[in-house]
Amino acid sequence: MSSFDFAALARVNTAALNHRCLIRQTPEDFRVEEQLPFEPAGQGPHVMLQITKTDTNTDWLAKQLAQFAGVEEVAIGYAGLKDRHAVTTQWLSVNTEGVTEPDWSAFESDLITINQITRHNKKLKRGVLSGNRFTLNLTVVEGDKQSWESALSQVQKDGVPNYFGEQRFGHQMNNLQAVEQWFQQGRKPKSRTKKGLYLSAARSWLFNLIVSERVKNSNWNQWLKGDVMQLNGSHSCFQSDNDDMQLHDRLAHFDIHPTGPLVGQGDLLSQDDCQQLETTILADWQDWLQALSRQGLKQERRAIRLLPSDFNWQWFDTHLQVSFFLPAGCFATSVLRELAIIEDGSERFSQPLSPSQQK
Repeated sequence: MSSFDFAALARVNTAALNHRCLIRQTPEDFRVEEQLPFEPAGQGPHVMLQITKTDTNTDWLAKQLAQFAGVEEVAIGYAGLKDRHAVTTQWLSVNTEGVTEPDWSAFESDLITINQITRHNKKLKRGVLSGNRFTLNLTVVEGDKQSWESALSQVQKDGVPNYFGEQRFGHQMNNLQAVEQWFQQGRKPKSRTKKGLYLSAARSWLFNLIVSERVKNSNWNQWLKGDVMQLNGSHSCFQSDNDDMQLHDRLAHFDIHPTGPLVGQGDLLSQDDCQQLETTILADWQDWLQALSRQGLKQERRAIRLLPSDFNWQWFDTHLQVSFFLPAGCFATSVLRELAIIEDGSERFSQPLSPSQQK
């Protein structure tokens, strides 16, 4: 069985290994605010609730909201799961057709606050969000302050490798262990939810390995012959065989980014040197590639460079506060790993719980 070590993935700034800090010493140290790509219509069968929750699981919140509103769980919609050990603000939709709308204020508690109430004509679906705004307090900060400043400035200027965060792979990488049991031993997951979770984890891990290799080769933010480029802020990709000034200028201005594969059926979309690099890394994972292909997944690409927007930081007596915006599907922990070795304070006193458990 393979050994999965997230910490072994390459860092751009090796000075980060000399820095340490603690995140989530309290839920208030990790704040997330979701941003939708649209304004609610103000009318329609779906009540839209913007909720701020503290130390609360999104799935659990959705179940409680369905019970409170007297609707089936399928009537609840949300754009994405938000960190449990945090203070997070997100939108949830409730289809209230056929039921009497309750007094929403009665749903509030010490851990749940409803900020806005409006309506919309559609259910809020997973993945329909622009991104998230993070405000993070890093405590127990260790390391030379000037070195920290250099690392912060480098992230602000050059961005970071767009790794899938460690949370994608489960506690102690358990999701990847389950993938191994499925792909190599035939232990197929029983639920559709777990199947999707494991397939996502498998593709994400292979992507991370390729990103790590490009970081080691110092070309994670450069054009490589045969690369597939992605337009910033979109999923639109194109192949460019022209090593010209215009391409390098667009790269330098973050208009386009190199990509790595989310593997599936068929051949890699890259060519030449880029394809050779990807093929070499994937050579030891043939069982996974064949299994992913059998599941009918299509070849896709994901940017391997991430530039946090509106990246700022401020030093306080007891902590360092870092704030930034990330597009949907990107991970704050992938930004933090370019700054320091991170310890998660929420794991000091408790073990992760299943989605059916609140806290």
